[in-house]
Amino acid sequence: MSAETADRVAVTGSRPSTPPQTSWFEFLLDEVLLEKHLQKSYPDPSPVQLVIQFLEQASKPCVNEQNQVQPPADNRRNRTLKLLALKVSAHLKWDLDTLEKGLPIPVLNMLLNELLCVSKVPPGVKHVDLDLSTLPPTTAMAVLIYNRWAIRTIVLNSFPEKPTKLGPHQMNMLNLVQQEKESTENILKVLKEQSGDSIMVLEGALGIKKDFYIHTLRTLDLLAADPPTTNGETECSTAGLKISADELHCQVHYDLGAIFFQQGCSDPSLYDKAREHFFKTKDLLLKLDSKALHCRLDEKRLAGYWNACRVLTGASDPSDAQLTPYGLINNFIKNRNYQALIETFIKDNATLSLPSYFRQSILREFVHKVQQGDRALEEVCHKLCVCNAVREALEGQVVSVYFRQLLLKPNKCTIDFLLEVCKRALDKEHTSETYRRNIAALLKAMCESIEELSLVFMVSSHEVFVELLPDEERKTLVEQMKKRSTSINLCAKPLPSFYDIPASASVNIGQLEHQLILSLDSRRIRQILIELHGIAERPFWRVNSKWEVPADYISVILGIKDNLTRDLVYILMAKGLHCITIKDFAHARQLFSACLELVTEFSPKLRQVMLNEILLLEMRIHDLPLRQIVGEECVAFMLNWRENEYLTLQVPQSLVMSNPFIKLGQLLAATCKELPGPKESRRTAKDLWEVVVQICSVSNQYKRANDGRVSLIKQRDSTLGILNRSTFVTFVKKMREPLVLTTLISLFVRLHSIVRDDIVNEVTAEHLSIWPSTLPNLQSVDVEAVAVTVKELVHYALTLNPNNHSWLVTQADIYFVTNQYSAALHYYLQAGAVCSDYFSKAVPPDVYTDQVLKRMIKCCSLLNCHTQVAVLCQFLREVDYMTAFKALQEQSSHDAMDSFYDYIWDVTILEYLTHIHHKRGENEKRQIAIKAIGQTELNASNPEEVLQLAAQKRKKKFLQAMAKLYF
Repeated sequence: MSAETADRVAVTGSRPSTPPQTSWFEFLLDEVLLEKHLQKSYPDPSPVQLVIQFLEQASKPCVNEQNQVQPPADNRRNRTLKLLALKVSAHLKWDLDTLEKGLPIPVLNMLLNELLCVSKVPPGVKHVDLDLSTLPPTTAMAVLIYNRWAIRTIVLNSFPEKPTKLGPHQMNMLNLVQQEKESTENILKVLKEQSGDSIMVLEGALGIKKDFYIHTLRTLDLLAADPPTTNGETECSTAGLKISADELHCQVHYDLGAIFFQQGCSDPSLYDKAREHFFKTKDLLLKLDSKALHCRLDEKRLAGYWNACRVLTGASDPSDAQLTPYGLINNFIKNRNYQALIETFIKDNATLSLPSYFRQSILREFVHKVQQGDRALEEVCHKLCVCNAVREALEGQVVSVYFRQLLLKPNKCTIDFLLEVCKRALDKEHTSETYRRNIAALLKAMCESIEELSLVFMVSSHEVFVELLPDEERKTLVEQMKKRSTSINLCAKPLPSFYDIPASASVNIGQLEHQLILSLDSRRIRQILIELHGIAERPFWRVNSKWEVPADYISVILGIKDNLTRDLVYILMAKGLHCITIKDFAHARQLFSACLELVTEFSPKLRQVMLNEILLLEMRIHDLPLRQIVGEECVAFMLNWRENEYLTLQVPQSLVMSNPFIKLGQLLAATCKELPGPKESRRTAKDLWEVVVQICSVSNQYKRANDGRVSLIKQRDSTLGILNRSTFVTFVKKMREPLVLTTLISLFVRLHSIVRDDIVNEVTAEHLSIWPSTLPNLQSVDVEAVAVTVKELVHYALTLNPNNHSWLVTQADIYFVTNQYSAALHYYLQAGAVCSDYFSKAVPPDVYTDQVLKRMIKCCSLLNCHTQVAVLCQFLREVDYMTAFKALQEQSSHDAMDSFYDYIWDVTILEYLTHIHHKRGENEKRQIAIKAIGQTELNASNPEEVLQLAAQKRKKKFLQAMAKLYF
């Protein structure tokens, strides 16, 4: 028994229920093993895995004595491996569906080219120039299989949602993923260029009426005999597996229909050709029995193609009388029979046969036509929307936004139609109780949301409503409606008279709302609101769309339970803020004072809000002299409250010129206001940049020594800037607003990078692109002062918010460029932890970029934690195998080495580990690596999502383990 087999048995001994997997080379040693393996119920490896392994091994390049890479050798071993791959495919009866699902495009291309070769297809001759009828049956069939695959691959890869499959890992790890992607793209390019020839080959095959034959394990064995022992058997008309002409034609018609349909978007006339081929496919399918060997069609997809072609071509046939519901609906739309379309939707609410997404797509189509200017379809849209809303309500779903918008201004016709649709949806003997409750809930919600009382009573008096709603609920609802009707003096009228609301009530409400908008007297505003709430209970803070309060306050104000108080607080604040924008400070102060007096009674939080707003208001009034310290505090307060609009537009220029803090604050506000717009913010950012550079610059003075030489003296904290550096830092440390701090950190990081002039070891931050990339007078900038300031800024920002991942990465970079690798790792890990709930979720790729990951790798490497390096190499967008392999070769590692093997999901790295430990004679560690490889979730034949989940699970556990080490 080989060492590899022994290792496998040793590992799997603890899992007796899982039989050992057969290695690819064992099939080379035992000629009959392949057939035995394929006869198993669940062979492991699976047939498609075997094809990948055989062709991967057969296509490995070799290296000559001069270490030059050479093409794969044409020797007996490689020829046998290719033959084994063909025999596995023959066992699968050359089922393209199975092969396409399991094999990447480059592997399947290699397989089918090998089939052409062994089938003796004349080399150097275009397939379109071959006369298939004169070729040996298996040769002709090989040509057809290849060309069928060619056009199927073009069709399959035209679907944008289909991801490109990744191929198996190979030993030459030079940009494997990129190589395979490029290989796939090159193959697709050739297939598309030759698609015309492939179509002609398949069309020619439809003229051949005789049966076809395909290679089997036996015919392949005969071809491989040395010397060949075919005696002409493989070239006779009955060699191989028989495929009837009808069966092959059926499959070819389907494939041609699919390629013509795919090309129809650029040439609509091809839809007619596609329809003809699909029609013949359907016709031939009726002739074939269930034992057809070669014909494997998705009949649901065929039906979809057929219906789509009929809609696109407008064709009809004798089967129109038995059209599917989809076909009927398309006919109604084409013939503009909209009444029949609406009737179909109404009936479907009782049968629930049409999928909801299909009904919604029809509605979207009509909405689009209305938006394009076809106003005649507006009523059709409304009715389809109502039908869909009833369907959504029946199934307990949330009704669409479009329906809610329709109910904002409903009319009698809409309500009539809605009630009729509800009645017919429940017009069945055995309607479920759930459906009845759902429709009742819909009607009740309508009564509560519609403001026009005549329409409300129209719903509540309808027979469906009376039948569905329990007596107690109906009684309560009627009482609520009476209350609403009393508020506008309509209670004296009987219910039928509610179809028309008297104009006097509407005018009364309208007049009061108009006065509410115009008034700036807090007492009058309160009185108007009391009158309005006496007439109708609704949110009057919405009367004027221009009434706005800061988003930070909205949830607190709208959380006030009393409706009148909520409206009054909102309107007083909104009007006060509006007065400030138009510089009517007297009215603003009066409105804010009234609001403060009101909220003091019940909300300490809102009281503090109003005190802050009043303080901010007083800062805006410039009729008194302003001391510099007062200006500094005011600017800091306004920056922290995001009053960027005021600082940039409303501060008098005299104050800007006389107070450096106001000038600095104005530049900061202007830059923050325009972030993240790249072009607009560059101009204001440049102004801020120049001011800060001056603050960090030093004056040069010259002194003559006793010996006559002149020396340069740099005067720190000079007055070149509007502030000296220490005063500037003190001011900055009054900032609390994250965007202001982020902007300042970004500026100093850029400045730091320029003065250090070290491209490889630059510190990163957000918004770096807005700053200049050069300095005209670099010598005058105090490098040490810049370095100290950037460290102080980041440290201060993190004391305010230690969970800002951008600041954490910047802090980590600072430690990295100053060679403090353990501290750098701490902050890189902390940045990932805060945005992934301590690594319970994936770290966003914009946090752990390739640059961050490479720096983490370098930190681990310089700390001699080489196994951690190998694990982190998997995190990169393209796995860095060279770095990982080099790290694993290191024998002196300060990490736990094999305890990290459970975090490796890349099979190639695990295979390399096995090789290294075997080479060193480290059997115990080798067994651990082999055990890691043997985990079923890492099996290359697993679906892509399973492999991704396995990787994500290991990423999370590894990062959590790293956090325990470095936190």
